[in-house]
Amino acid sequence: EDAISLLKKSNYIVVLTGAGISTSLGIPDFRSKETGLYSQLEHLGLSDPQEVFDIELFREDPSIFYSVAKDILPSTNRFSPTHAFINLLQEKGKLLTNFTQNIDNLEGHAGILPEKLIQCHGSFATASCMECGYKVKGEEIYKDLKAGRIAHCDRCIRQLRQARPAGLKRKRSSNGTSSSKRRKNDYEDSSDSEGYEITVAGVMKPDITFFGEDLPATFHERLVKHDKDVVDLVLVIGTSLKVAPVSEVVGFLPPNVPQLYISRTPCSHVNFDVDLLGDCDIVVAELCKRAGWQLYHEMVPKNQAIDVQLQDGYESRYLFKKVPLA
Repeated sequence: EDAISLLKKSNYIVVLTGAGISTSLGIPDFRSKETGLYSQLEHLGLSDPQEVFDIELFREDPSIFYSVAKDILPSTNRFSPTHAFINLLQEKGKLLTNFTQNIDNLEGHAGILPEKLIQCHGSFATASCMECGYKVKGEEIYKDLKAGRIAHCDRCIRQLRQARPAGLKRKRSSNGTSSSKRRKNDYEDSSDSEGYEITVAGVMKPDITFFGEDLPATFHERLVKHDKDVVDLVLVIGTSLKVAPVSEVVGFLPPNVPQLYISRTPCSHVNFDVDLLGDCDIVVAELCKRAGWQLYHEMVPKNQAIDVQLQDGYESRYLFKKVPLA
């Protein structure tokens, strides 16, 4: 009841979300044993599966990331009941900011306004060239991502082709051997363009934040200059809070601001005011029901019944379980 009261009276809610709010859509989280993405990447033989998202490894060998990109590429525009819950907070004028660690871009599909959304780890919505910075819509490289094929920058390719003198081919060097490198001054007239290879066109990288890259400047600006002094409730949903600096947000905000945690399992290294444990979709649906709010979503049955029990040995940790229909 304390959680319900906080939801109803708060008007400047910061919502911090992780992969757990998308798992009901079939999108794997990262750290769950057996089903998490990192456990599925152990076959790559990396010392740490997280290296798939290491920016230095990507620069060295982007094929590793591209070989698994199809497994994390959003395959749906559907959003979960938890996404709908965050949008409901927005509709009620209660959402201050949604800081999401997710890269699936489903918050936008759920209706979260860009000015209310900080994509801490970027998203697949756009992609940029590692060489020249040229940015395109993410959909333009989806075909390559799904095929496990490295996407190269179209602008780089065009510029390289324009830089090559038209109708020229390599001369033989003075000692009668063919030069292995193409140089601008080593061409002679020819209309033959077969065999010309683009060797320095930049690799396209989805605009997700890799380990070793800075978070978007908007993350710090929003948190420090906009949210810190006005937030009156913090909801942390579907994240284990293990990746800095997002994991430090909770400790950065004023200690007098109530903090609620919603996830399948408790967060062992952070003490929240209230823990609401269970599938995120189930928890938020029950919160709405008890608050008298209508949460409309196809994945929330109208006759859904949820059993809520205080966990033994705790004063503010509640377990949410769906009651099987008779």
